[in-house]
Amino acid sequence: MKSTGFSTIAASIVIAVPYVGEAMSQAEYPERPIRYIVPYPAGGSTSFTARLVGQHFADVWGQQAVIDNRPGANTMIGTQLLVRAKPDGYTIGYIGPGNASNHLLLKPPYDGMRDITPIASIAAVENLLVVHPSVPVKTLQEFVALARSRPGNLDFATSSMGGSTHFAARLLNSVAKIETRQIPYKGAGPAIADLMGGQVQYMLAIPTNVLSAVKAGRLRAIAVTGESRLESLPQIPTFSEAGIPGISMKTWHGVGAPAGTPKALVARLSAEIGRLVSMPGTREKLATQGFDPFYNDSDQTAAMLRAELSKFEKLIREANIKVE
Repeated sequence: MKSTGFSTIAASIVIAVPYVGEAMSQAEYPERPIRYIVPYPAGGSTSFTARLVGQHFADVWGQQAVIDNRPGANTMIGTQLLVRAKPDGYTIGYIGPGNASNHLLLKPPYDGMRDITPIASIAAVENLLVVHPSVPVKTLQEFVALARSRPGNLDFATSSMGGSTHFAARLLNSVAKIETRQIPYKGAGPAIADLMGGQVQYMLAIPTNVLSAVKAGRLRAIAVTGESRLESLPQIPTFSEAGIPGISMKTWHGVGAPAGTPKALVARLSAEIGRLVSMPGTREKLATQGFDPFYNDSDQTAAMLRAELSKFEKLIREANIKVE
């Protein structure tokens, strides 16, 4: 009997030790810098939101979030690094609608819906139609008339295949019955550089990436998707106001972790991001760059990704979108 009792106690200790160790580890988290993978080049809107999150983590936890830009292969290089990282809370990364569109249009070496645990969303934004100053249009109706008069001769830049800059332009083509040509880039930076240089004629861009160029006169803003004007460019009409309703292509920036990351760490990261988004200073910074603060927790962000799959499946079918 004594032996049995000792065995029972010993078994309890063996079971309890890993549990206590894990709890202690999570309580002390983070003990070192956190790697934040961004699958786009530095300098774009994804880097902007990543820096906001990274600075907040440094302020509250005293540990940096080191931004690691890994562009290429339509975000698949950086996302694959995220998926393959150790699920210990020390590697997180950008996620957004592109995780769903890649799942549909391409064949990633991972499952973007299964192999990533969403943590939270940070902000959402519509797209801004901008043209090179040499394009002789100032209104949306003039733009459509020009495109119809030159079928296949206007080129638009995209920051990725299957992202909002791609789908928004394809949606406009479908609704306005125009034919233009996509020129894909590895990120917003090189796409906008070529747009400002006149190598392409227009883009449906994330506002934060083109605001300075618009205000400097290097690009001309025509209209914004969605139903609300931008705080940062209140003089620019929405597509509906300009005569073409039904053009909305909101994108959102979120944060994810490798599948298997402990739920307690995901919840802790998500709560801090929620606190960051609720701060008046954060909301002001986001608004000045054309973003709407937009916090969803882990489960809500996962639900958004599933909704994106359904939306993109319909758009790909109706607009006949294919990998080019």
